[in-house]
Amino acid sequence: MPEPAPDPRLQSLTNQLQPGAVRTVKVTGFDGADVLVQLVAVVGEEAEVGRIPGHEASMRRVGHPSELFEVGEEIEAEEIGRWREGELHLSARACEMPALRSFLLSLERGQLVTGTVAAVHNFGVFVHVDGEPNGLCTGLIRLPNLTWGWINHPSEAVEADQRITAEVVIAETRSGQVTLSLKALQEDPLIRFAEQVGHVVTGPIVKVVPSGVFVQLARDVVGFLHLSELTDESVETPEQLVDEGKLIMVKVTEVDLQRHRVRLGAA
Repeated sequence: MPEPAPDPRLQSLTNQLQPGAVRTVKVTGFDGADVLVQLVAVVGEEAEVGRIPGHEASMRRVGHPSELFEVGEEIEAEEIGRWREGELHLSARACEMPALRSFLLSLERGQLVTGTVAAVHNFGVFVHVDGEPNGLCTGLIRLPNLTWGWINHPSEAVEADQRITAEVVIAETRSGQVTLSLKALQEDPLIRFAEQVGHVVTGPIVKVVPSGVFVQLARDVVGFLHLSELTDESVETPEQLVDEGKLIMVKVTEVDLQRHRVRLGAA
């Protein structure tokens, strides 16, 4: 069975985060927290004006960008798009640390990297990627990218100081981070489980939510059974009918590889 097609919405977002062209600009003034600039013109070209939004001025926290730049100063900034009737917007923070930018630009989507887990948080884990500039922590693995399996906290997948190999999702010069995935190195369990469509299986309820219950169907495979499939009676919540941990018999009605979800029906 072929692998699931990439989500076009995710691909569009990824494309927007790709590094843009670097331009030399001259600071001409300030508009609130924004930095007004003029591109240093190439011979024969007319100088274009642009803007560096306040949040794109620096990775450092400052009260006002005038603490960073002086009028007349020339700096490098990365093009990030056009807004306000075609006005060019740029990012100075993307070029603020040449060593960091060089490291991030050396990484390609799908590349395998090694590193050490630096910290584990509710939303994911930070990773010291091998080769990154000293004093920085550039890697981030968000909770959904840790494993195909059902986990409540990233600590169930990795621990601090653990050595890992992960796949590059995207390296962002503007954030100074590289998004990584451990899950990408594991086979999607739904590819094999798709053969179970139409079959009846039994598994424990792993989570109860107002609209239904999630059922463990196989290792790293969880399906959703809507409340309407649990009973024909009028109830406000599944908790009136079932508890977490209870075994339940269900029918696999759909395996959606693109959205990575399994729909269940009453057996």
